[in-house]
Amino acid sequence: MPELPEVETLARGLQARVAGRRIVSVTLRQTDFMDDPVAIEQELPGRTIERIERFGKFMLLRLTAGEEPPEKNATESPRPSRGQRGHREKNGKRTASEKAAGVEGIPPGKNQARDDGDGTESSTSRENERALLVHLGMTGNLAPHFAGQPLAKHTHATFALDDGRELRYVDPRRFGRMAYLAGETLAAELHRFGADPLLVTAEEFAERIRGSKARIKALLMDQSVLRGVGNIYADESLWKAKIHPAQQGAQLKRDETDRLLAALQKILQKAIEMRGSSISDFVDAEGLAGDYQQRHKVYARDGKKCFRCGKTIRWMVVAGRSSHFCPLCQRAPRRLTGRRKKAKRAGRVGRSKR
Repeated sequence: MPELPEVETLARGLQARVAGRRIVSVTLRQTDFMDDPVAIEQELPGRTIERIERFGKFMLLRLTAGEEPPEKNATESPRPSRGQRGHREKNGKRTASEKAAGVEGIPPGKNQARDDGDGTESSTSRENERALLVHLGMTGNLAPHFAGQPLAKHTHATFALDDGRELRYVDPRRFGRMAYLAGETLAAELHRFGADPLLVTAEEFAERIRGSKARIKALLMDQSVLRGVGNIYADESLWKAKIHPAQQGAQLKRDETDRLLAALQKILQKAIEMRGSSISDFVDAEGLAGDYQQRHKVYARDGKKCFRCGKTIRWMVVAGRSSHFCPLCQRAPRRLTGRRKKAKRAGRVGRSKR
């Protein structure tokens, strides 16, 4: 499943290729992964793609007000999506740290929310915000094509643009998500996600991690804690920071969370530079695969030697996902080691009775 570097790579490619183009028409085919297909068909034609940005593992196609569909009453409020989630997010101007990080890679547009002077968003700005939210799932791809090109198999959505091209969404397994969101519904949807790992401060990161007894691997992948990290970059950052994936967040010391955040940010930034990891299906907006999989130190390397100490890489299940680690570099927490010793002793007793 594409994670932060892959989605950032695709968002930047689309920003360079289709931002500023107006959507002329929408053609939908399979729609079971869409929150409200009717809203997408009715609301997108006539609107301009102002910019494309990443939000966690999602892409947001920010849309201008555009032209109201002829059958829609101009005074009618935006149609709510079936996928309302009941949360909010502040979408104000980027801070200095955000600009310095260059994470989104996209300048703020005129539709971004403005402050009312007291640090809160203007309700008028929120009401005017519109976006197409896209999650690629495991096998999804969104890319521009010339209108005359044959449709690829599993093309489920086609957005005809005013320059003769089409933005096509292809997804064989349909594990992704697509939703048109506007106003408070958009703000509410984004608010349910945690901090961006490339922008979060060391203090906030430590507070989010050390305030939970959940295992650190699960916390890194919890999108309400951090948005955008998945299995690959959780494994890689834990190996680099020498932290076992089964360690409880609350048991980590402050210097360990600082080390983990530094490792995570460095890995994510390098993965973005190398256009992400292509394990199976991921390609960028030009159809090119990423290269960061060539730098994986531990992910999917079970049975091979650790690059740091030479010990054999192992795997275990943490938070329902396979987790790869070095048993020497990433020492298991005491409680886990104790359980293993008890299991070994029980095995010896069982054998002696036989």
